[in-house]
Amino acid sequence: MDMQATAASASGANERAVARYRNDFLREVEERVEEGHWVKMCMQCGVCAGSCPFGAHWEHSPQKIFMMIRAGKREEVLTSDSTFMCTSCYSCIVRCPRKLPITHIMHGLANYAHRLGLAPKNQPTREFATIFWNNLARKGRINELKLTLSIYFKDGFVAGIRTGLTMKSIGLGLMKAKRLNPMELVGGHAVKDLKGFQAIIAKAREIEDRKKGFSS
Repeated sequence: MDMQATAASASGANERAVARYRNDFLREVEERVEEGHWVKMCMQCGVCAGSCPFGAHWEHSPQKIFMMIRAGKREEVLTSDSTFMCTSCYSCIVRCPRKLPITHIMHGLANYAHRLGLAPKNQPTREFATIFWNNLARKGRINELKLTLSIYFKDGFVAGIRTGLTMKSIGLGLMKAKRLNPMELVGGHAVKDLKGFQAIIAKAREIEDRKKGFSS
């Protein structure tokens, strides 16, 4: 699917979600976001915000995100980069007095925003995750060389060359340690049953699309 078709599909899905859940963002999150049904259990104690090692660097803490969801601030939540800032340290889950799966909710919100086409453009975590997933989905295994090149050249040819020259000592070290194989550029290793793997991915996407309203 090309970028225009993907954008059109995301836009259509967003319009359908707005129409169905008008003025009830909490219900939308409960039904369409991973572990979203836990949001209403947040008692706003602030332990998650105080426990997060990255909390001082983002706009909205999980505590604030959950209150914004309850308040119906759909656009503010889904266009914020705060949900992409989670580093999965799980400190919030460990310390939450109600044991909310906060990390999973934050990742779920980020994924939902991405699928709707509302996530911030050029958000680095989103960009890396997308590149990583597309690399993995092709052969069922990560092609380290193509992954590295995709990241280096995502901002253009000149930027890619500059980054490559800056990182050349690390690249040579990886090649010497046989962790980076130049021959991966022309093919790359794959899982034994590639068709089976792709069928699993397609079925999982079908189930997710149906659950999140991306298909009828």
